[in-house]
Amino acid sequence: MSRTNFKELLEAGVHFGHLKKKYNPAMGPYVFMERNGIHIIDLNKTVAMLEDATAAMKQIAKSGKKILFVATKKQAKGIVAETAAALNMPFITERWPGGLLTNFATIRKSIKKMQTIDKMKENGTFDSLSKRERLQIDRQRAKLDLNLGSIVKMTRMPEAIFIIDTNKENIALAEANKLGIRSFAMNDTNTNPSLVNFPIPANDDASKSIECIMSLVKTAIAEGLEERGAEQDAKAVEKKEKAKKIAEKASEKQEAPKKEDK
Repeated sequence: MSRTNFKELLEAGVHFGHLKKKYNPAMGPYVFMERNGIHIIDLNKTVAMLEDATAAMKQIAKSGKKILFVATKKQAKGIVAETAAALNMPFITERWPGGLLTNFATIRKSIKKMQTIDKMKENGTFDSLSKRERLQIDRQRAKLDLNLGSIVKMTRMPEAIFIIDTNKENIALAEANKLGIRSFAMNDTNTNPSLVNFPIPANDDASKSIECIMSLVKTAIAEGLEERGAEQDAKAVEKKEKAKKIAEKASEKQEAPKKEDK
């Protein structure tokens, strides 16, 4: 059964595209019509492509791999941060740190620097510094946290990247494509969907539209995580049962000679 509700998308204004003058011809297959100089997105296409995208994201989550969410535009930042945090997924909602993917080793060094400062505060080393040094380190820590705090737990490259507004986040998309990282994105009528592995034709400007799509994405990923948890629990039980049987057999072998002696 389809999880995507056509009426829900319509009410959220997912179908509203950009002005005709901002139109990218690559979005042609996903435009239903033009009304008052504004392109209208074909929601039937959106439903189908959203189903494909959420199914793929569910499998990624089920496999235990990470999806990096990227949205630095004002109306999307809060929505994306809340969604990603709830799913324990990494996200970027401030300026994209150039080389985050293509120069991941260097980015990890910056994250380790931030963690080192935290350790200094925990073990008391920080308190032994001068007031000026503490102030400088605090400023450095705050700056690092602003740009990298949301990806501290991303210890390896993400399996995929989810973008809102590929025009604005063109560097992030380019880095992902260069490394062959799967890409998912909300593609408005002024973008090029051919650059994305799983484009979702949708209004990427209105907060209601973004909330609607992110809600469906969240549900799919949450299902994948839940299924992964259930499988891991089942494997743990199976492992425990096998260990129990092995222990019982070993105990029987030890008792057998004793009975023969009698």
